[in-house]
Amino acid sequence: MANTYHQIYLQAVFAVKYRNSVINKDWNSRLFGVIGNLINESNCKTIIVNGVEDHVHCFFGLKPVVSVSELIKTVKARSSKYINDNHLTKQRFEWQERYGVFSYSQSSIDSVYKYIQNQEEHHRKQTFKDEYLALLSAFKIEYDEKYVFHDLV
Repeated sequence: MANTYHQIYLQAVFAVKYRNSVINKDWNSRLFGVIGNLINESNCKTIIVNGVEDHVHCFFGLKPVVSVSELIKTVKARSSKYINDNHLTKQRFEWQERYGVFSYSQSSIDSVYKYIQNQEEHHRKQTFKDEYLALLSAFKIEYDEKYVFHDLV
């Protein structure tokens, strides 16, 4: 789009179905690379992808012609396929259906990057559920806790 200027930075967070801890350190960097490439192939720009055993954070620049929901749907479907095709888990791998997406300003890029980069250390002190609820609260997103994690039981 000529003469279309944009600055859209998003963090998407999604979990393994039932929040199973199956993302293994032996192959997680390959998975994060696949997810980053999928974001880039969608005409967006990956800044960082990282996570722990049960969830992933993706921080990227979004092009205004790309639908967030279609991007996340594609990333989750194709990364699941990658995991299953390469038999990286003992059972069929799936992401949970829902996800969170949060927007940031240019001035927040470094702090969000560092936060995502340090996921392993961060989760020694805080559970995914607490982290996710804190994000919802920080962004003043109204929610009913009984529905936020209802498909993770």
